Amino acid sequence: MNISIEHLAELLSGIARSQQAIIDAVERTNGGWRNNHLTPLLNVAANMRQPEPRLIDLPARILLRYQGRAAIDTAAIVADLERLFALPPGGAAADPAAAMAPAPLAPAIARVAARRAQAAAAGAAPAEGAPADAPASGVPQPGT
Repeated sequence: MNISIEHLAELLSGIARSQQAIIDAVERTNGGWRNNHLTPLLNVAANMRQPEPRLIDLPARILLRYQGRAAIDTAAIVADLERLFALPPGGAAADPAAAMAPAPLAPAIARVAARRAQAAAAGAAPAEGAPADAPASGVPQPGT
């Protein structure tokens, strides 16, 4: 039997929905149980400290999504499954060159680096610790 990723995503979502029904029943009989006991343990089970979920973390993360008020997006589950099934066992990137590529810079860091490169090209490198658009001497120039 072959199952598509979309069907698997719906199946995982359905299992999480049935688990959510049990959680709601316990919460009705013992108020505060969800926030005091379930959510902290579910965060650990979902391995929320790791930004990219592993396949083993995905069911707990889906159940964690059911704890919120936002609607469950099956397309996001499908995207997670496609990404996870594309990786070889062990979670390493298939292309070693892609794994060794530097991470992209944050936009603010990229802007500062671009300003410093422009200043260096103009021949007036800013002083260490000075903003890229400040004069190199640190003395304000007239009209600035």
